[in-house]
Amino acid sequence: MICVNINFMRKTFPINEQLETLCDIITESHSRIQQEFKDINPIVGINQRMRETGVPVDIMTIDCSKSSKRIILILHDQQPDIINYQFSFKDKDPDDKFEHIPFNELTADKLYNWIKSYFSNTTS
Repeated sequence: MICVNINFMRKTFPINEQLETLCDIITESHSRIQQEFKDINPIVGINQRMRETGVPVDIMTIDCSKSSKRIILILHDQQPDIINYQFSFKDKDPDDKFEHIPFNELTADKLYNWIKSYFSNTTS
């Protein structure tokens, strides 16, 4: 269950089309990872607290508890066609520099490969 509770989230937070689409993408990727890799069990979180401070962004984190690695995805309201992302660690502050990808290029396959590659690699 990743973003399956999207209806609950709609009652609690404003959910835009990009965040809903991203939830669909991570749900598909997560299901495939769980079927194919017993040692990778990503934990997905959505954070909208920056909106409370006036910053119009949604943040999705994908964590691996085994390796403490984290993938951060940021959706900016002002740039709805871009996703900023960073491969980082749960116990470290993220760098200031994020990579970016056009929203329509972040497919379930691409996210699956990011999770598989980054969370399986113990040397990064």
